[in-house]
Amino acid sequence: MTAKEKRIRALVEAIIDVLEKSRDTVAAADLTLQRIQTVDRGAEAFINAPGKGSRHDAVLRASINAISDPVLQGVRLALEAAKDDLVWNEDEMKYYPPGSDLGEGYVRCNLHTLLIGPGACGFHHDDFTLGLFMLGPRTLYRDHRHEAPETYINLSPRSGWRLAGGDWQDQPAGSIIFNPPYQVHATRVYAEPFLSVFSWLENIGSQCTVVPSDDWAEVERQLAE
Repeated sequence: MTAKEKRIRALVEAIIDVLEKSRDTVAAADLTLQRIQTVDRGAEAFINAPGKGSRHDAVLRASINAISDPVLQGVRLALEAAKDDLVWNEDEMKYYPPGSDLGEGYVRCNLHTLLIGPGACGFHHDDFTLGLFMLGPRTLYRDHRHEAPETYINLSPRSGWRLAGGDWQDQPAGSIIFNPPYQVHATRVYAEPFLSVFSWLENIGSQCTVVPSDDWAEVERQLAE
């Protein structure tokens, strides 16, 4: 086993460890662990993809350095070690229909990498993804929905969430968000970048749909202040 493979496997195991700590109290953690169990992570299954950096490396480093919750330190250390081994991509309208209005902030700074899934830099799965997702500071990830049920583990100290048309609520590091199929959801990022573990549990080939809300301009104005 190469050093690179050890680092990426360690990152996956660190994420699993966080999920295990919540599986008895958070249903989404158990659902995600069940899907991870369907992944072939045997000795021959590792995908040795060349690492790929991004123009957002400084923001990514800042988001990793900001992981301060004690429960998440295993993930932080493993991610620090494996960061340059991973394949980091921006969303270039792969997940949305052409012409979708995602807002200037999202387009300016977003980043993701897949540890598990089609084209992952860890392990393949046809209908399940596990990876990391980053947004730049002062960004509104506008309201949207998709068929795939989705889990987030928030790594950043604070982020704002609006679920199913409800009120905005701030969530701390270590919180786990579950979006059932087609639930409308949005995220707002404050002065520090946002970093999370994300997972699409099934139906990963479905696209996202932006759901307009009349407060976008006001939220984006507040974030810019």
